[in-house]
Amino acid sequence: MQDDPVRSDLGASAADGAEGLFRAQSRGLWGLAYRLTGSAEDADDVVQESFARLLASPPTRGQPLRPWLVRVATNLCIDALRRRRRRAYTGAWLPAPAKEPEGGWDECLASPAPDPEARYGLLESASYAFLVALEELGPRQRAVLLLRDVLGYSAAEAASALGTSEGNVRVVHLRARRAMERYDGARRPRTPELAARHRAALERFLGAMLAQDARGVEAILREDVETSTDGGGAYTALHTTLRGRDRVARFFLRAALQRREADPKAEIRLANGLPVLLISLGRPVRRQAPCTLIRCDLDDAGRIRGIHAILAPRKLAAVRFR
Repeated sequence: MQDDPVRSDLGASAADGAEGLFRAQSRGLWGLAYRLTGSAEDADDVVQESFARLLASPPTRGQPLRPWLVRVATNLCIDALRRRRRRAYTGAWLPAPAKEPEGGWDECLASPAPDPEARYGLLESASYAFLVALEELGPRQRAVLLLRDVLGYSAAEAASALGTSEGNVRVVHLRARRAMERYDGARRPRTPELAARHRAALERFLGAMLAQDARGVEAILREDVETSTDGGGAYTALHTTLRGRDRVARFFLRAALQRREADPKAEIRLANGLPVLLISLGRPVRRQAPCTLIRCDLDDAGRIRGIHAILAPRKLAAVRFR
């Protein structure tokens, strides 16, 4: 990685210097942490902790700051992933959706001279489908894949960030790429055309649900469609993945029927670069979630092959999709 122009030189004006550094680096650091953890909440914590450590124990004078921040944030993210996997979680764990950051998804502390073998762009790596695919990887696999194939770091740079050898990075990288083969086979570049197709599919899906049109719902679903819901244990949600057109259609039709008395409002918004369906309830009853975000994956024919419903309040509370 080329030397970062910002050098660690906090000196006597540490507080003023740290504030400026925070403004300059925090958005890129957040972009890295969000991709690594799949959680906006965890990303916020990692950014705060990284800068707390910068103030408490800054790198030596003249040492490039960016590699230092990447190393600290990456290892904090790995720790956060390990803690999360040790904790019990009710039902499926899904990434937290996010709106586009103020500086755009390109702010991610990518290498200024990216490795030509990097596979994924910064926009793609912030997509929900990509974050879901990363859940199949272990914490260190996830970190190596992001450093090498998204940020374009060399094996040596990734090894430095992780405190390991280049040989170990190459082995972990190969295993991570193999684990991503299913995602790679179904990749859909994020384009205006793809966004339009997602909006059209969600509008059809919503219209059929509201009309209790079983045939209409089934028509937009692929036969092998599957759905997962994440209620975080707070609201009624599936405990396992549901598969098959008939079963998935009945599930969403029943859910729409149950919402009728709860003053529902449905809107198409944007999250992670693609349209999503946001359903809010004015008068939720029992264990109904007051807010549900539904996003989908499409096949080449424009049919829905996968649906994720996020109900967990901690994953939606701080997000305002516009």
